[in-house]
Amino acid sequence: MTPNHVTRTPRAGTGSRSTRSAHRLRRPARRLILAGLLAALQATLGQTAFAQSASVVVEDWAKIPAGTMGIPPGWQGQKWGDPRYDFTVVEDGAGKALQLKSADDSSSISKEIKVDVKQYPIVEWTWKVVTLPPRGHARKAETDDEAAQLYVTFPRFPTTVRSRIIGYIWDSTEPAGASFPSAKVGSVRYIVVRSGSADLGKWITESRNVLEDYKKIYGENPGEPAGAITLSINSQNTGSRAESLFGKILFKKP
Repeated sequence: MTPNHVTRTPRAGTGSRSTRSAHRLRRPARRLILAGLLAALQATLGQTAFAQSASVVVEDWAKIPAGTMGIPPGWQGQKWGDPRYDFTVVEDGAGKALQLKSADDSSSISKEIKVDVKQYPIVEWTWKVVTLPPRGHARKAETDDEAAQLYVTFPRFPTTVRSRIIGYIWDSTEPAGASFPSAKVGSVRYIVVRSGSADLGKWITESRNVLEDYKKIYGENPGEPAGAITLSINSQNTGSRAESLFGKILFKKP
C-alpha cells in the first residue's frame, strides 16, 4: 500500500453505489409482485362471492320508473305480427310490477340472459292474472290465448328451428299440470302452471325446476345455458281481452 492510498469506509446507512442500485432495481419488482398478489386476491374474492350467490335476478322492475309504458328498458319486442305493447310499470303489492293488457292482440317481450340451469335450476317468478280470455284453450291453435305466459329459451343453432322453448302458462281451460307441444310453434312446449279463475286477482309466487322440466320433455340435459326469458299475453285468437301482472323473476339454486 502506498502512502498516498486512502481507504474510504462507506458511511453508515448509505451502502455502496452498487448496493443502492440493486435496491432501486428491486423496488419495481416488489411493487409488481404486490400488485399481482392484490389482483389475485380480488379475483379470488370475486369468484367466491359469485360462487356463494344464491340467485340470478332477471328482472325486478325496481330501476324502472312507475308509469313507464311500452317495451321496458332492457327488453326487446317481438319480430312478428302487430303487437300493441299495452304494458306499464306499476306500483302493485309490495313493489313494482309490469302490467300487461291485451285487446284482440298478441304482444311479447324478451330479455337476453345466460344462466347455467345446472347451477341455478329453479326459475321463480310472481304473477297475478286479472282477466282471462274467456274461451282460451292452449291445446288448440284457434283458441291459443293466455293472459300470462313466461318462456325460457334454450337456443340451438339455427335458432329459428332448433331452439327449445318451455312455456309456463296460466290457461283458461287446460288443467294445471298438463304439458303438451304448442299447436302453432314447433319449438315451444307448454306446461300449464295455473288454470281457470280460482286465483284471479291474487299475487302468486311460482317455482319450477326448469332443469328437471327440460329433462322430462327432451330426455337429456340442456347443452347450452338458458338464453332468454320471454313474457307474453294474447287474446287475438278468441277476439277477447286479457290482463295480468308480472313481478320479480329470478333463477336460483335448489
